[in-house]
Amino acid sequence: MTITIRQDKSMYPEIGLFIDGKWGPAAGGKTLEVRNPATNEVIGSVAMAGTADLDRALAAAERGFKVWRKVSAFERGKVIREAARLMRERAGRIASLLSLEQGKPLGEATIEVLASADILDWFAEEGRRTYGRIVPARASNVHQLVVREPVGPVAAFTPWNFPVSQTIRKIGAALATGCSIIVKPPEETPASPACLADAFKDAGLPDGVLNLVYGNPPEISNYLIPHPVIRKVSFTGSVPVGKQLAALAGQHMKRVTMELGGHAPAIVFDDADLDSAASLLAAAKFRNGGQVCVSPTRFLVQEKSYAPFLDKLVGHARAMKVGDGLTEGTRMGPLVNERRLQAVEAMISEAVAEGAKIETGGKRIGNKGAFFEPTVLSDLSPGMRIMNEEPFGPVALVMPFATFDEAVAEANRLPYGLAAYAFTRSLKTATELGAEIETGMLTTNHLGLALPEVPFGGVKDSGYGSEGGSEALEAYLVTKFISQAGF
Repeated sequence: MTITIRQDKSMYPEIGLFIDGKWGPAAGGKTLEVRNPATNEVIGSVAMAGTADLDRALAAAERGFKVWRKVSAFERGKVIREAARLMRERAGRIASLLSLEQGKPLGEATIEVLASADILDWFAEEGRRTYGRIVPARASNVHQLVVREPVGPVAAFTPWNFPVSQTIRKIGAALATGCSIIVKPPEETPASPACLADAFKDAGLPDGVLNLVYGNPPEISNYLIPHPVIRKVSFTGSVPVGKQLAALAGQHMKRVTMELGGHAPAIVFDDADLDSAASLLAAAKFRNGGQVCVSPTRFLVQEKSYAPFLDKLVGHARAMKVGDGLTEGTRMGPLVNERRLQAVEAMISEAVAEGAKIETGGKRIGNKGAFFEPTVLSDLSPGMRIMNEEPFGPVALVMPFATFDEAVAEANRLPYGLAAYAFTRSLKTATELGAEIETGMLTTNHLGLALPEVPFGGVKDSGYGSEGGSEALEAYLVTKFISQAGF
């Protein structure tokens, strides 16, 4: 695929609100600037919804649900698959906008868009398989049926690090089960999710079934979640915010899916293929500038392999080409904004002051844009803030361990449990890790997470529920038991 785009403000659309099948400004006329993180220049604006706009979206979602729930799963699948086809057809433009507003390399952005189309195809087909069942009755004249029905209108909140794929996971599951949905995409990256609304509109989705609103996140969540129209909440984001939204939803008995942060351990044993482990883990660590909820962060390396693995990882970090995501050859783009860069910088500075060693990186690059060096730290201790709070940046924390039990204890030490990685040639070790690591996802000797057909979610403070596989549909469905007699 050859993509030629203009990198200036003129190619970036002004983003409104998508309510009841139409784009328009916010009722109050408020907008927010959108900046390119590679230059910090303003490239456009996004509408900021007020209460009147949210009321319109809620009314539209309520009407849309009444229509969409009566469309058969077979026909719903056709619309969803057509939206996926349009996404592939428009992948060049969507990926260009995504790279411009979020910073990730164009190749990564293109993969995200195409993978999101695959997610839609999966949900389109899986939605046809939300079967009920017949339960054998105790009496001959009784029929007992279990049916699955859509839960109702959904409120979804999606993050800026994967603004297309995380939005699609929520839209796909909701639409496949017959729900309508109001999505609040990220204000930092509004244009690429807006393209998704256009794809569904052009695919024939009835008005009101999908609505996009942007604005002040606390104001929108505090208004939508308690509203009686909303019956299900899905959130991807930080642990503190997720806990607040889950508590709010709980007060109103709303179903919730929470995909929150992590601090993923990557355990490398002495018997591992170190070249493969270093190469794969470096790619996973520095993808999207480390701004990935499942990014490997704590690299736990068995003692005999510690020094050679560290050398290999440092080599990969130093070879990483950092630059504008729209520049050919860029492997890692800027962080999403100056705030994120300063947060990463502060955590590294604190760790160094407490004895950590910078093996490579550790500094911002230049004075224009939010560029930061791929960084590897060693000589770490468990009490350091960076070892306990998700850095959400291009920072690998490498520390040695002696025994299997030591590695498991460190992996399970934190309250997070989203993803974990392991490298070993021992099936016994891999099997024991599968039983002992407290995580929602574990991948061994390869990068096997986030495919459409497999579960995606965490345990402990990393949330609950799944955004992938057949499990993703469960939270969007209610079970109804029907018992009939006398016929």
